[in-house]
Amino acid sequence: MIDYTAPVEEVDYYLADHAKWLDRHFQSGEFLAAGRRAPHSGCVIVTRPMAQVHLEAVIAANPIVQRHLAQFRIIEFSATRTAPELRLVNEALAV
Repeated sequence: MIDYTAPVEEVDYYLADHAKWLDRHFQSGEFLAAGRRAPHSGCVIVTRPMAQVHLEAVIAANPIVQRHLAQFRIIEFSATRTAPELRLVNEALAV
């Protein structure tokens, strides 16, 4: 979870860089879903399982985090139930 520490208007200025960063990690397969929180005070990113140190490095490279406009929290969980549309993803994670 990413929490903005600066006004949204300031964060919005760097959203194009943030989008490029997201694209790289979706293309690599590390990210599964991402989106704005409501109200717009940050975002949530769902990732594939990975070593915590690697995930911290990935998130720390986010342009809005690097510019000290946001901070992040990692919330780890294991999906024990999955909607049919996500069952293939969940089964792939269990391997």
